Amino acid sequence: LRLLPRQTHLRAETAAAGAAFERKRNVLCCLITRILKAEKQLHVDNLVFRVIDACQKGGFGPGLQFLSFCCHSVDVLSCVLRLLSQGYLRRQPGRPQVLEY
Repeated sequence: LRLLPRQTHLRAETAAAGAAFERKRNVLCCLITRILKAEKQLHVDNLVFRVIDACQKGGFGPGLQFLSFCCHSVDVLSCVLRLLSQGYLRRQPGRPQVLEY
C-alpha cells in the first residue's frame, strides 16, 4: 500500500548528474590527448598542471567555450589512468612518470 506517489524527479537528477560527469570526463580526456599530441611526451605532474591551467583559463578550444567546471588533480589523474588502460597513452619503459601519446 502506497500513500505517496513515486518520486521520479530523483531519477532525473541522478541522470543529469551522470551526464554532467560524463561530459566533464570527456572534456578532460580530450584536453589530455590534445596536450600530449602537441608535446609528444610529458611528465605526469606537468600534464596535470597544464590541464588544470587550461580548465581555469577556459582553454578548451573553439567548440567548447561554453563549458566551465572545477577541475582537480584527482579528476585529471583519473582520466590519465582511463586513457592508459584504453591504450591511448603509454608510459616510457625506463621512466614510468613520463607519458607519451
